[in-house]
Amino acid sequence: MVIRVSTLAHSAVLGVLLSISCNINVSLTIFAVSALVALLLLRLEKTTNLAGDALLGLISHSSLAIGLLILGFLSFIRFDIMGILFGDILSVNTNDLLAIWIGGALILIVLSYIWKPLFASTVNFDLAEAEGMKPERVNAIFTILLAALIAISIKMVGVLLITGLLIIPTAMARNLSNNPKQMVILSIVGGLLSVFIGLYASFEINTASGPSIVSAALILFILSLIKLQKKN
Repeated sequence: MVIRVSTLAHSAVLGVLLSISCNINVSLTIFAVSALVALLLLRLEKTTNLAGDALLGLISHSSLAIGLLILGFLSFIRFDIMGILFGDILSVNTNDLLAIWIGGALILIVLSYIWKPLFASTVNFDLAEAEGMKPERVNAIFTILLAALIAISIKMVGVLLITGLLIIPTAMARNLSNNPKQMVILSIVGGLLSVFIGLYASFEINTASGPSIVSAALILFILSLIKLQKKN
């Protein structure tokens, strides 16, 4: 799953550059490109004999390479490449905030609807399929939800660091939780704390928002390791 998120994040570079070259909303283009990459990945997993990691690496670096090629042709357009890669909170406007709130709410609604079959397929894929939960379709929906989440978060965190924001709070929650529901709640709390602390640090010490947020998440993860050692 970590590599899959990274693949979708790398494809977001292509979405950003298409947005700039075609003058289209960046969140829409990132979501469209990432969703297409996700569906392509799921299709190739069924139709080829390549291992999943090989496919992920192939698609991830191919989409990143195509994005960088387009970047070479856009030398006449001025834009902040560092903001794309590492995030820039100052580039977030009112439309972006609306996309975050509305998109985030829709993602949570769909996730709550597929939560039971998604959790069942994670525990035992074959059993979930035998129970008629259609785990393949649920995994496809979940992958598209990841693409949507990346699309609405990319301006604040950046292409290269979005994977860290999605993974590190979850790893922190895993160290502190005793059951899946508790892990979900703690990962949400950890993610929110990372954003608040990171943005405050970014404002106070004048650093990029993306690295500040992920660094805050890393500190929380280290604190969870200390707590885990005391528990054991």
